[in-house]
Amino acid sequence: MWSLTASEGESTTAHFFLGAGDEGLGTRGIGMRPEESDSELLEDEEDEVPPEPQIIVGICAMTKKSKSKPMTQILERLCRFDYLTVIILGEDVILNEPVENWPSCHCLISFHSKGFPLDKAVAYSKLRNPFLINDLAMQYYIQDRREVYRILQEEGIDLPRYAVLNRDPARPEECNLIEGEDQVEVNGAVFPKPFVEKPVSAEDHNVYIYYPSSAGGGSQRLFRKIGSRSSVYSPESSVRKTGSYIYEEFMPTDGTDVKVYTVGPDYAHAEARKSPALDGKVERDSEGKEIRYPVMLTAMEKLVARKVCVAFKQTVCGFDLLRANGHSFVCDVNGFSFVKNSMKYYDDCAKILGNTIMRELAPQFQIPWSIPTEAEDIPIVPTTSGTMMELRCVIAIIRHGDRTPKQKMKMEVTHTRFFALFEKHGGYKTGKLKLKRPEQLQEVLDITRLLLAELEKEPGGEIEEKTGKLEQLKSVLEMYGHFSGINRKVQLTYYPHGVKASNEGQDPQREALAPSLLLVLKWGGELTPAGRVQAEELGRAFRCMYPGGQGDYAGFPGCGLLRLHSTFRHDLKIYASDEGRVQMTAAAFAKGLLALEGELTPILVQMVKSANMNGLLDSDGDSLSSCQYRVKARLHHILQQDAPFGPEDYDQLAPTRSTSLLNSMTIIQNPVKVCDQVFALIENLTHQIRERMQDPRSVDLQLYHSETLELMLQRWSKLERDFRQKSGRYDISKIPDIYDCVKYDVQHNGNLGLQGTAELLHLSKALADVVIPQEYGISREEKLEIAVGFCLPLLRKILLDLQRTHEDESVNKLHPLYSRGVLSPGRHVRTRLYFTSESHVHSLLSVFRYGGLLDETQDAQWQRALDYLSAISELNYMTQIVIMLYEDNTQDPLSEERFHVELHFSPGVKGVEEEGSAPAGCGFRPASSENEEMKTNQGSMENLCPGKASDEPDRALQTSPQPPEGPGLPRRSPLIRNRKAGSMEVLSETSSSRPGGYRLFSASRPPTEMKQSGLGSQCTGLFSTTVLGGSSSAPNLQDYARSHGKKLPPASLKHRDELLDDQHPVVRLLRSFSSDCTGGRPVSLDATLAHHLHQCSYHLRLFRNWLRSGQDDPECLYGFEGCSMVPTIYPLETLHNALSLRQVSEFLSRVCQRHTDTQAQASAETPKSKQKLPE
Repeated sequence: MWSLTASEGESTTAHFFLGAGDEGLGTRGIGMRPEESDSELLEDEEDEVPPEPQIIVGICAMTKKSKSKPMTQILERLCRFDYLTVIILGEDVILNEPVENWPSCHCLISFHSKGFPLDKAVAYSKLRNPFLINDLAMQYYIQDRREVYRILQEEGIDLPRYAVLNRDPARPEECNLIEGEDQVEVNGAVFPKPFVEKPVSAEDHNVYIYYPSSAGGGSQRLFRKIGSRSSVYSPESSVRKTGSYIYEEFMPTDGTDVKVYTVGPDYAHAEARKSPALDGKVERDSEGKEIRYPVMLTAMEKLVARKVCVAFKQTVCGFDLLRANGHSFVCDVNGFSFVKNSMKYYDDCAKILGNTIMRELAPQFQIPWSIPTEAEDIPIVPTTSGTMMELRCVIAIIRHGDRTPKQKMKMEVTHTRFFALFEKHGGYKTGKLKLKRPEQLQEVLDITRLLLAELEKEPGGEIEEKTGKLEQLKSVLEMYGHFSGINRKVQLTYYPHGVKASNEGQDPQREALAPSLLLVLKWGGELTPAGRVQAEELGRAFRCMYPGGQGDYAGFPGCGLLRLHSTFRHDLKIYASDEGRVQMTAAAFAKGLLALEGELTPILVQMVKSANMNGLLDSDGDSLSSCQYRVKARLHHILQQDAPFGPEDYDQLAPTRSTSLLNSMTIIQNPVKVCDQVFALIENLTHQIRERMQDPRSVDLQLYHSETLELMLQRWSKLERDFRQKSGRYDISKIPDIYDCVKYDVQHNGNLGLQGTAELLHLSKALADVVIPQEYGISREEKLEIAVGFCLPLLRKILLDLQRTHEDESVNKLHPLYSRGVLSPGRHVRTRLYFTSESHVHSLLSVFRYGGLLDETQDAQWQRALDYLSAISELNYMTQIVIMLYEDNTQDPLSEERFHVELHFSPGVKGVEEEGSAPAGCGFRPASSENEEMKTNQGSMENLCPGKASDEPDRALQTSPQPPEGPGLPRRSPLIRNRKAGSMEVLSETSSSRPGGYRLFSASRPPTEMKQSGLGSQCTGLFSTTVLGGSSSAPNLQDYARSHGKKLPPASLKHRDELLDDQHPVVRLLRSFSSDCTGGRPVSLDATLAHHLHQCSYHLRLFRNWLRSGQDDPECLYGFEGCSMVPTIYPLETLHNALSLRQVSEFLSRVCQRHTDTQAQASAETPKSKQKLPE
């Protein structure tokens, strides 16, 4: 209830009237019963004679605004002041009556909205001269974004860099627009995409954001909210050609907007909401209101709020704030705006407005009044207690998802045209240049065509470049008929004494070689549809790393994270290297993690930060260190010996005695003989592809991801040429590419039925399992040196993330005074996600394995972890290294027991030939033997949030860490009961002993795949095969439809020896469809597909629509091919869960310090600009 002290001079009676044209103040509007007579009203007024004199506060606005819930709530409180009487001018009066007939008032609250006659309000103000809460003349300026930006600039308020395009015939100098593919130039100011295009009229909400072609192009079109939509993605990339606009730099805000509401210069309330540009879906609560959460403003932002309020002379004023790159920018001023659904704000607003009016007008009316003083509200934030620990930080390093095969070509170039290109784009500053933009690739292609034309005219001329290499360069650049930065890139590296002299260590003084450039052309390596599915599903599963969930999220697995993020207690930042496949993986992961909708391009631009500026996640794999050269030379020497591996070879090649390495060497035996077999299989494969191309039935054959047989032949023919050299020796560096290609074709193009691919996969994997890990070092010392060389900036950043447990003011902090149902509004979970390539994942894992984190002879859990890592043969797509930091608030802040660190790992996607061969880890957060019995039922979300009502305070930040597991304990995981969260479903728990039940794992699957312990079972349930694709890859439903049709006789749903019972949801669904289909045609379905449809609501919807269509043509199943053969992702395994923060910090500091001198020396040879690490 509203309550003021006696010193404020309040009464309990509200003086609140509705205006009625020329009849004065009209009738009372609050507390009046319809059946009351005039005499009763007069009697009431005699009983309640208002004190004299009265200050009349007039409300002049459109009815939709003056009768809105926030306005009503505030006016009810405002008119409780003893000396204030509120009247509302009716819309009919405002629109149709002359201002002379409007009721007189001493204070006027008036503001413009659609249809409001601002000119009449200004005339009334001049006639009656009331005290204005919001200045009326300034509201003309607020309607023009150009004027708003001018005023903000004059006040020294930060706003995005902008330019105004005035399409006004009277001002032709302000209408210069030059549009490029990835930029626009407005009156001389260049704005590279992404940029924002705003109409100059503030009443026009059709704001467009244009995205660069490297992120997918197109635009996001924002508009005033319609239902649950506030924007839509469009493939259109060209700017609008009619109308005047403001063009401004796009500010990356991590998907969050902040709305600020002032009430006078000394009060500002801020709320954060999901940015409408992110996916266009408006998040609403159970009452249909847009979900917003109050956040804290920094001292600088409070000063900005004061400046906006004073500059625009609007006591009640709303404006938009963008928090980006550690700064705050104002991007829009809305004028009169109220907060919705905040009783505390209504109290504050009415109190401030009442005090403002009284301070201004009380002396004129000789009313005794003074501003009351109150003690400042102190926010009290409850903390956790007992043995519970608070999750404070999650750091994950993740490899990108499934991609097309990478291809690469190197050539040394010396022509002056290449040097001119190198100089033109600033290559001499660092000695390296990366060309990805279409116009840059076009320049390279133009030079190549000119050189080839000159070589054709004069074959024996001065051009030193090889014709064959130039032809290949031209062929690849002309592929697809257009350029895309994600598909191809050219790298140029300067060698002052030639490439050969630099690589072979020759004396440049003696050789006196001319300088040259190493040109490296890379193409392929695009993220596939399967890769997007992998990343999005892993993002959904990753939610279960975060405990809790309350209210709308109670009982749903993984929704504690959504609760944290939506209440702005989740400080999330996502980084990715500059490779397109890595960035799109990060965007797809974010889509799944935060339950976003729509295209990946807006998510990529707003949520994913590119970290290529300081080498955080990028590395130049073509510029090897001296240690890498030595390692590669030794590796090539050993693998070129035409003899079986002997004891000496094992000592030289596998000094670390890695289990997976020793197993692969056992398979290989004689490396040259195996290479002979691999080469013969490649020759046979190219022969089969050529034969297939001659078949008329294969003319229009489309392979996976729109590849053709011709393109497939090109990549295999190139490997065939490059693998065996003219000398007869094999180029060992091509082995990873061969394995890459055959793995891709076996997984995605298996329907071609090519012979020998299984054997080629087996042999090339054995070779790759030796070559790939050993390229990162053979001995422990070499592995550590090369690893730190790759990921030193990342190690420093991880150290910074762990130590920064108390966030600075740059994050969106939940405001404790205005937050309801949140137990710990002042606490944050800090999440940092780093998406990168294989080199960084290998390197970081090597640091933990060989850097001396723990003494394995003294720590049994670490010894088991090292044994497990030793048995991992491949760090496949979506490999994850996860570090989790917990805080025990019951411990002394300086105690080593205060912070607790856990280290987890997953080798990513299951390989195509790894069924049943994966090494067994210790499970996710394994429990101790004494706690095992009491923990066995914690797999259900009901136990995680027992008996919580929807309005109970949220405990989403708390979890209980588990001590290490005893050796040899059985692990089991009762699956989560059937729940649905967003588009994610998990299979229900069943008993294999129950008659008619179905088992989720076949008899051949060992029970050790199922892990158990507390929260771990949540994570296991969603990381396991039952969610990420079932026991086999998600089927291609178009192929299924072609082979099965819909006219098969009814049959039991059966998978191997497993029967699905009649109550299985998909069984019931299909039975109903069988009777609904045209002609009553029966439907049959195998259990593998049933499992997948149960898990994937999107595909279930497509399949249902196909059934209902009555068509046999499976082409209407378009959309399933994206999930064709999507493999399972291995669950996370805990490497250690009893580390202290001090242990980890000292370890990372020690590793970084040990190699600082070496890195400084390397940096001196190749100077780089020193950059601050991102937050």
